[in-house]
Amino acid sequence: MHFNSLSRRHFARIAAALGLPTLPAEPLRAASHRDDRPTDRRFPDGFIWGTATSAFQIEGAVSEDGRGPSIWDRYAHIPGKIADGSDADVACDHYHRDTEDVQLMKALGTTAYRFSIAWPRLFPDGLGAPNPKGLAFYDRLVDELLANGIAPFATMYHWDLPQALQERFGGWRSRDTAEVFADYVAYAAGRLSDRVRHIFTVNECARLVQLGYGLGYDAPGLTLPQGELNQVRHHVALGHGLAVQAVRAHGRPGTKVGPAENIVACIPAFDAPAHVRAAEIATRELNAGYLTVMLEGNYTDAFLASAGADAPKYTAEDLAIIASPIDFLGLNVYKPDQYAVAADNEAGFALAPLPTSFPHMYSDWLRVAPEAMYWSPRHAARLWNVKSIYITENGTSATDEVDADGRVWDLDRVMYLRNYLTQLQRATAEGVPVQGYFLWSLLDNFEWQDGFEKRYGIHRVDFKTQVRTPKLSADFYRETIRRNGVA
Repeated sequence: MHFNSLSRRHFARIAAALGLPTLPAEPLRAASHRDDRPTDRRFPDGFIWGTATSAFQIEGAVSEDGRGPSIWDRYAHIPGKIADGSDADVACDHYHRDTEDVQLMKALGTTAYRFSIAWPRLFPDGLGAPNPKGLAFYDRLVDELLANGIAPFATMYHWDLPQALQERFGGWRSRDTAEVFADYVAYAAGRLSDRVRHIFTVNECARLVQLGYGLGYDAPGLTLPQGELNQVRHHVALGHGLAVQAVRAHGRPGTKVGPAENIVACIPAFDAPAHVRAAEIATRELNAGYLTVMLEGNYTDAFLASAGADAPKYTAEDLAIIASPIDFLGLNVYKPDQYAVAADNEAGFALAPLPTSFPHMYSDWLRVAPEAMYWSPRHAARLWNVKSIYITENGTSATDEVDADGRVWDLDRVMYLRNYLTQLQRATAEGVPVQGYFLWSLLDNFEWQDGFEKRYGIHRVDFKTQVRTPKLSADFYRETIRRNGVA
């Protein structure tokens, strides 16, 4: 019999016979002894530890209390679009289990929670009269978080565009959507910012444009030519800028606002000054359509030259709006996108191809390079003088096999998180202004095209019973938070 086929009970009997320690029956609790880890391995005092989710992926209740359909509701019901044929009609049933889920956060010791507001729950048609029952849910959630010592960080757009706006305007193909988005943000900020003091505008401009409008892999499933795609990209960036202005105008004084972007992570092939500089140049150029224009107020010359006749149409006023000053930058960091080396060419860098043997996690796209967690915020701070950064998403899928006792020993996820957090601590120790970290994700959930096949949560969700069970990674994260340092 193979050792890894033994049940936990069999292992316990064999271990006892051999005089070996056995696995604990319950999750590990905080150690009572003094922590002897060096203080210079810890994160700064006041560092924020949180978890992250998005509305469409966990809420369910897609037709309850006046919520309208989103483009993802429509897309997920098209045969063949979702790997396992599932949909998010119920998902994690968070709409009815929010109180239970807040207790999971409290048990971890987290002090913040990044969630998204479903635009079609507040405005079923995207515009017009708001839905009071939709607002009531988020009022309730925010109050529950605060009652448990957890600060709410709200994302205004995590891809669930009201289907009515897709049909009326063509979604983000029209600048009308950017303007209506600002109206929705103004309403939400006006009603919630007395308690929600941090607001993210748009989650991952890069993915929602490229996969939703370019490659057709995400909702609304379009494959536009490059010129139209660049215009969509511009409208999303414009929507971000208009949303920043809406928060300033309608939020309570002191409300902070910024984007949450899946930065194209460019890493030096190794830490030599010339390669580091090449990686900085590459980061600026490869993020030209999103972060660079948001933080500099202009598209780069190389971006416009490369686009040629397909460059987006815009005005100077558009650029000023897109570059509306932000209070912080959210970075979603999962993997390396490019490795850069110094090159004697006009660009100032060359990109090294990734070998086929490059390691990855359970999801093939999720290549493993912990140093991305160091270089991504470091580049943002140096290139754009960003003074406040949050890691708004980081985590991994895993096979998450359940043992005979119902436990998930997700050592691969623990390995991934430990190594990435070690690199994040390296960044904060060097003065990179990262103020908090949001682990993706609190729960297994509906993972877009993958449906329920890929699990990213540190709590296992049985999607038939909706029972939540902490995995080993939840124990690891709890201990990391307790130490304010990598466990």
